[in-house]
Amino acid sequence: MDIEEFRKRGYEAVDRICKYYKELDNHNVLPNVRPGYLKELLPKEAPEEPESFDAIQLDIETKIIPGVTHWQSPNFFAFYPANSSFPGILGDMYSDMFGCVGFNWITSPVCTELETIVLDWVGKLIGLDKTFLSDGYGGGVIQGTASEATLVALIAARQRVIDKYKAEGLTEEQLYEISNRLIAYGSTQTHSCLKKATMIANVRFRALSTDEKFSLRGNTIKCEIEKDISQGLIPCFLNGTIGTTSSAAVDHISELADAIQGTDVWLHIDAAYAGSALVCPEYQHYLDGVDRADSFNFNMHKWLLTNFDTSCLWVKRRKLLISALTITPEFLKNPASESGLVLDYRDWQLPLGRRFRSLKIWFVLRTYGAKGLREHIRKVYSQYIITYLK
Repeated sequence: MDIEEFRKRGYEAVDRICKYYKELDNHNVLPNVRPGYLKELLPKEAPEEPESFDAIQLDIETKIIPGVTHWQSPNFFAFYPANSSFPGILGDMYSDMFGCVGFNWITSPVCTELETIVLDWVGKLIGLDKTFLSDGYGGGVIQGTASEATLVALIAARQRVIDKYKAEGLTEEQLYEISNRLIAYGSTQTHSCLKKATMIANVRFRALSTDEKFSLRGNTIKCEIEKDISQGLIPCFLNGTIGTTSSAAVDHISELADAIQGTDVWLHIDAAYAGSALVCPEYQHYLDGVDRADSFNFNMHKWLLTNFDTSCLWVKRRKLLISALTITPEFLKNPASESGLVLDYRDWQLPLGRRFRSLKIWFVLRTYGAKGLREHIRKVYSQYIITYLK
């Protein structure tokens, strides 16, 4: 496919995307297919000879679309619907055009620097405390999902405790024994990603009971921490939630911060589901106490018109995250990184490679503006209320 063929097919693809969105409400949300349907329709091996784009496009119509669950449909009411937008799609198209793999600053300086800037923009927009912004000791990074954000925060929390004991001169054997005594906490309403994170990080986990509004309270965690310390365990991580997936409950963040004061417990706030609403000042009271947290995460791909995958994570002390995740083989060394003047986001995440995801956030923020995003959230909220009242 040369440039002219790409131009032709690109126009056709955009036209088809427009047609899809124009006719979206005509599709059944759930596809009428049985498990394994596609295997019966496609060849057993990859094609030996090149195929025409017309043939590929025909298969999109006849084999792919019939198996799609239409998340962007106005009739889709599960999970987090209608999370895309045309500006977001265009941002992804430009990201694909550049094809950056932005693990180090030097691999594409703008890929790193735009991400730092837009995460500061978004942090200010939702009312985060300035200690989470890049001008100080903190900063933001785009993760693929809130599950990744929770895991890297837990890894940083675990490493902070281990480093503390290492500084006391403990042997490797003693540090291993310490790591086996670490425990993390959430509530019975906390997203399952926390339990999975503890499985990966080899940290114990306990889900705590909530009040009648499904919220985790400070007294509950305080009593649990005191009991566990008396039994020789080492509390290291607490997950507070703003908008649980199962019940949309909001934990009492200030109480949680009070409960762990004076301990080495890392307080992570998972606002993946409801955090988008914080662009509206009338909802920012839910941030009460977040200024005392160590990390905060929410998903722009839920409610804020930004295509998956844009999970925004902020940390108060980026050094703790970086030190927990940094491995620098010879092939990653370069003068810019060694100067200490740049950020290398490979040290803020699990994978090495990363896409130019900040472009779509940039496109969305500039196209809608803060005013437009607030109007969108208020419109979505009013529609939910109307639907509920009916």
